[in-house]
Amino acid sequence: MSTPQLVPYLTFNGTCQEAMTFYQQCLGGELMLQRFADTPAAERVAADAQQNIMHSILTTDTFTLMASDSGMGTVARGTMMSLSLNCHSPEQIQELFGKLSADGTVTMPLEDTFWGATFGILIDRFGIDWMLNYDKPAAQQ
Repeated sequence: MSTPQLVPYLTFNGTCQEAMTFYQQCLGGELMLQRFADTPAAERVAADAQQNIMHSILTTDTFTLMASDSGMGTVARGTMMSLSLNCHSPEQIQELFGKLSADGTVTMPLEDTFWGATFGILIDRFGIDWMLNYDKPAAQQ
């Protein structure tokens, strides 16, 4: 089984687009932005946050940086970054989620998402936030 890709994931209080555009100007790469209003998650987000960023990704030949605005509350320094693992199989995400969440806290159990992935969030026993994602092949969606 191949090693999952580890990606830093930043969370902002409504400044994600500004921050990620700044990082693109500084570091180069291709930037993708997706607003809450353009997703099924819109129904769970306050009206004044609909134009905030639900997910963004800055990619270059050598790194990937992901980010979003918090749609569910305020983010403070110290809770603005998670580690995201992009897994390669259903077995890998299940195994890693189980291992990393041992003696920790599952904040979002693994579940199928509207973007065609299995996704979950946890805080490990050391207080580190993790997001695990497995993008299903089109035939499994």
